[in-house]
Amino acid sequence: MNRQVAVIGLAAVGFAAVAAAIVFRMDTPQPEEPADVVAAPVEAPASAPAASAPQPVVPAEPRPVPSAPVPVAPSVEAPPVVAAAPTVGLLHIDSDVPGAQVFIDRKFIGSAPVSAEDVTPGPHQLNVSAQGFDNVVTAIDVAPGERTIMVRFREVRLDASMDVVHKHRFGSCSGLLVATPQGLRYETSNQNDGFTTPLLDLDTFEVDYLDKNLRVRLSQGRQFNFTDPDGDADRLFVFHRDVENARERLSRGDAPATD
Repeated sequence: MNRQVAVIGLAAVGFAAVAAAIVFRMDTPQPEEPADVVAAPVEAPASAPAASAPQPVVPAEPRPVPSAPVPVAPSVEAPPVVAAAPTVGLLHIDSDVPGAQVFIDRKFIGSAPVSAEDVTPGPHQLNVSAQGFDNVVTAIDVAPGERTIMVRFREVRLDASMDVVHKHRFGSCSGLLVATPQGLRYETSNQNDGFTTPLLDLDTFEVDYLDKNLRVRLSQGRQFNFTDPDGDADRLFVFHRDVENARERLSRGDAPATD
């Protein structure tokens, strides 16, 4: 029986040794068998480069050094050219009647519209005439530079006045008789005699040269007899003529001047 046990123990020991050998072989890496190596053909270059001579060393171009900005002086504008002030007058003269004849100091300038150059500054006389109209004679004061003058023949202008004496039935009074395109008025300290009336509202306006009397009758029926304080019939005649010319033009439809 002991023999049997010994045999079994030896068998067990042998089995253990075999198992340990197997485990050892599994844990130990085994060298791989070398595979068949096929050498790849190496192609030789078509032509080997010939040994070249050493190339000269080209120095690198120097990098430009940035220069400091140059200050720019501010631009200075040239002063404007100032034209010299005119020393003579230049008159542009026109008229509401084309072709009116223009004279300055009795010197013919031309037919309106016309320009008169190099007119000496100061007082001058302007005379403009047109057929069918009264001459326009006016004093002008010329200054250096340009000026436009419009002569209106078709406007009724009247600025007449004279000292008069109003003869009453008993006694008399004195005053100033004034005529404009807007009317005739008598200015006097005697309030009962003063009046103002449109020129076309005069019923009577006539002069008696021999009697040296200017008779005026208003549309309301009141009548006045005026004489010159110095007994000068010519003053009465000129005043009557100027007023009658204005009355005639207003009756034709010409407009009264407003200035």
